[in-house]
Order: sequence, then structure tokens, then C-alpha cells
Amino acid sequence: MYVIDPAITKDPVRRWALPDRVFFACGACHILAYAFLQEFQDAGFQAVWIKPDHGFRGNHIVAVGGNMAFDYHGYSDWDRLVEHTKIKARRWWPEWSAELIPLPADVLISEAKSRRYNGLWLREPGQFLHDALPRARRFLDRFDHPAQRGTR
Repeated sequence: MYVIDPAITKDPVRRWALPDRVFFACGACHILAYAFLQEFQDAGFQAVWIKPDHGFRGNHIVAVGGNMAFDYHGYSDWDRLVEHTKIKARRWWPEWSAELIPLPADVLISEAKSRRYNGLWLREPGQFLHDALPRARRFLDRFDHPAQRGTR
């Protein structure tokens, strides 16, 4: 979990200039999850929203399959990732807690569909300075994937 200056998230140029790992941790995790789900359609993963309880920050969307997760860290054990997120968030907000909410993949790239979920408001890939989906696909290429690759 990263906490960055809100001025960066409001400035499209500065946000786009973030290193990939920070970019996909701070506001574009849903785009990375979508790219992953598209690339590995038959691997049994789904999007899960880590939705902080009211009054807390730290929204995150991860691709989860069984007890394996994929996000800006790469692959990790899902239970460990949830615990890691909790520990990191509690550095800033000691009482931090969250709910885990499965999401359909199409919600991840639709502002309108995301707003149907209370507290969720996602940017579409084209609502960043540049289309974030190709960047997410390039980021995926950095990892060795145990799942069988599909076609893009």
C-alpha cells in the first residue's frame, strides 16, 4: 500500500509519470486487474474489491483465484495479501478494516457500472492521461505467470 500526495492524483501528468508499481497501486489497480483477467480468462480468477470501512482510505482491486492473488506486487497468497494490506493501512489508520467484494470484470473498465457499487467510482482506461490498458498489459509481461496465457 502506498499513500501519495493528493495533488499527484489530481494532476494527470504527474499521475501518469509515477513508476508502474505505484501507478497500479494508487488509482489504477482496477485496470491491472482487468488486463490480468483478460489475459488469463480461463485461469479461474475474479476481481475482488478490498473496500475499506466508512471513513477509511485504501481501496484496492485484486485478481483472485483460489488462494492466489495478483496485483502490483505480482503473485501472492491471497490471505497474506489481505493481512499485509491490513497491517500497512493500520500504520495510518489504527482501526482500519475492510470488506471483500467480488466484482464482475466489466465493472473495472466502466465508470458508469462501477458507480452502481456504493463507494466505488473507477476511471475508465481512457480517462487517464493516456490509455492505461496497454500500460497494464506491458506491466503483466514483467512476471512469470503460472497460468496458461490466452490471446490478447
